[in-house]
Amino acid sequence: MEKILEMKRSNGACMMVACALFFGVIFTAQPSMPQGTGDVKDVVTIDVLDPNSVFKQIWQPYIAVWKNNYYVVAYGLKLNGKADMGDIVCSISKDGGKNWSAKVMILDHRLPNGTRRYAYANPVLFRPEGQDIIWCFAMRCPLNYSDSEDSELCAAYSCDGGWSWQQVELKMGFHSPLITNAGVVAVKENGLTKYLLPVHRNTKRHDPKGDREQFVLQSSNLISWELAGYIPRPPEVWIHEGNIAEGEKPGELKIVMRTAQYEHDRKALDSRRAYSSVSADNGKTWSMAVMEPALYNTAAKGFFGKDATGRHIYVYNDGDRGVRKGLYYVTKEPGKSWSEAGLFYWDNNHNSYPTLLETTAGVWLCVWDSSNDPEKKRTAIRFGLLDLSK
Repeated sequence: MEKILEMKRSNGACMMVACALFFGVIFTAQPSMPQGTGDVKDVVTIDVLDPNSVFKQIWQPYIAVWKNNYYVVAYGLKLNGKADMGDIVCSISKDGGKNWSAKVMILDHRLPNGTRRYAYANPVLFRPEGQDIIWCFAMRCPLNYSDSEDSELCAAYSCDGGWSWQQVELKMGFHSPLITNAGVVAVKENGLTKYLLPVHRNTKRHDPKGDREQFVLQSSNLISWELAGYIPRPPEVWIHEGNIAEGEKPGELKIVMRTAQYEHDRKALDSRRAYSSVSADNGKTWSMAVMEPALYNTAAKGFFGKDATGRHIYVYNDGDRGVRKGLYYVTKEPGKSWSEAGLFYWDNNHNSYPTLLETTAGVWLCVWDSSNDPEKKRTAIRFGLLDLSK
């Protein structure tokens, strides 16, 4: 049985007033010491929503490194009248994140593709090792749809550090709707590089005979994609928006996923925990998804990764489902338990959908969607540094 007491923050200070006891694991959902706006430093605003535009929100950023101190961040502009789709743009910094360019278009809902027009969502940037190219994978859905639940995978690439983008039609050996959210992972198999992309599906929202599944696509060249494997799950749990990283054991991959109730996707699990699964064959087969007692989740995307020192990190939202104000994080040293929670970022505003990218051992580049108002969500994109090397 778990007892959770809600946490409150006032006067810019965050105070831990309760903890959760779950299967013998003590878990603190918020940090116990005041930390200002959080442990992410050098925070800057990349872009803000133009209130006079056709877009109602700015959301879900992803970051890539082009070269030393040269970063590219892609993010979405959500159209009025649509639940979760619009344009994909990027901004560029050449000075380590201190200053950012005006937005550059990647995927434009105004441009027809043949006889059809699409709107786009959920960009994922990836620069293959040793290549001077940045890929942007995303999802596209016919513009006449109200939301993006029936999207397909799409892509564009840049060879000049994000200043121009070329769309490319992918060869898909997988024929079903999908939702992108987490990054591409490169693995070695028989001496060759294979790329894995975790995605999920939510066709049950509009179809009672649809489903909500988490699965993984694979590719040998980033152009042709096919199904690698599904993540088995308990029947009552919706697992989705999973992030893949190296696991605890050599050759093991681990995916940590956002959760909700399978039949009621707008409701968090009673346990309010993330679920995880592992694979020992490069993503082809996965273990039954199980609850992570120390990893808090209330139907909000988290970030899961592993740094060069072997330390895992998990970044998440506190509070009830849909609130998404503070971002917190926990870390796990090899062979040890998860740490107490630290404040990632909060400044009397809304924050969600964090993505991190390690630049040097233990130092993470961080982007997330944010706001400047405690009453409004997703009106700004922010960047900062989280240094765990000290």
